[in-house]
Amino acid sequence: MAQEKIRAVFMRGGTSKGVVFRAEDLPADPAARDRLFLAVMGSPDPNGRQLDGMGGGISSLSKVCIVGPPSRPDADVDYTFGQVSVREASVDYSGNCGNMSSAIGPFSVDEGIVRATGRQATVRIHNTNTRKIIVARFDLEGDRAAVDGDFVLDGVAGSGAPIRLDFTDPGGAKTGRLLPTGRPVDVLEVAGVGRIRASLVDAANPCVFVAASDLGCDGSEAPDALERDRELLARLEAVRQAASVAMGLAPDLERARAIPSVPKVAMVASPRPTTTLSGRTLAPGDMDIAVRMISMGQPHRAVPLTGAMCLAVATRIEGSLPHELAARPARPDADIRIAHASGVTVVNASVTRNGASGADAGFKAEYATVYRTARRLFEGHVLYRRSGLAA
Repeated sequence: MAQEKIRAVFMRGGTSKGVVFRAEDLPADPAARDRLFLAVMGSPDPNGRQLDGMGGGISSLSKVCIVGPPSRPDADVDYTFGQVSVREASVDYSGNCGNMSSAIGPFSVDEGIVRATGRQATVRIHNTNTRKIIVARFDLEGDRAAVDGDFVLDGVAGSGAPIRLDFTDPGGAKTGRLLPTGRPVDVLEVAGVGRIRASLVDAANPCVFVAASDLGCDGSEAPDALERDRELLARLEAVRQAASVAMGLAPDLERARAIPSVPKVAMVASPRPTTTLSGRTLAPGDMDIAVRMISMGQPHRAVPLTGAMCLAVATRIEGSLPHELAARPARPDADIRIAHASGVTVVNASVTRNGASGADAGFKAEYATVYRTARRLFEGHVLYRRSGLAA
């Protein structure tokens, strides 16, 4: 049977990779579109490798992005993110990917969707998953996004041109509230775990933060070690599901199991000696907080960008677990250095408090700012099996 093809660009965005499509090229029917994405990425694959598609066998390498005309006047483009399951026939649109967000501005300029001149481009991106605006700023080389530069991003070899991403008003990206329960810390009743303290925060993406020590960990474990500890992963998944219900993302645990991408679940710890995947040793003075984050049931090799932003915001919320465990900053506006398995991600965030009580205990996330790099890896047409489009 003949193969089909569709125009696409394969891009690295931050520490993720994905296939980027133009909205005009995709089927209008959402079910047909999802079948196309699964066929392109090589899912579902019971072997977990996606060898017959563009996916890389782990969640950070199994992503799709859709870019099209803006649906609101304060944006230049609409961007929809899809997390393609490796082993299951599902595409999850319940959250955004901050890393792939860094690829959208350069893609839009290089494709001619957004016209930019001069030395720097500014692209206002409407993320349809969260209904939030992301402002991307990056240098230009002629009429295309710059690629070469001296910005080093831990988890990515070499260096590149920096892309600044400003996530404005990131609170309530999915639930409509920065603190969905109205409290900086909750005690969850979790089957198989018992009572456990957790901070449930929704900024850029919903996340549940637990102290690594409360699960018998220290927050410096290697991803491979976490992946082998199936009992720990099962407990973390139970925590995630309980948090999903508590945050109002799912009505019950059964439905929470069906939306595995949110909330992301993370173990956090105070600064401590850590060895990265490259063998580099991080001292406690190199970080403000340590994290090990799980997404789609898999330990991340580098903290997801939206997870890093949510954690940065959480460290600014008095009474939360991340605020309790993080090193105290020298200045209120100091950068927040988040240690993860691949190195350190630097984020800035601003949280204000008006002294009121109520839904978010008086806290408001003003912004979160990060720097990434991105690169176009392949452009043209991606081929997929017509038989893969069968329901």
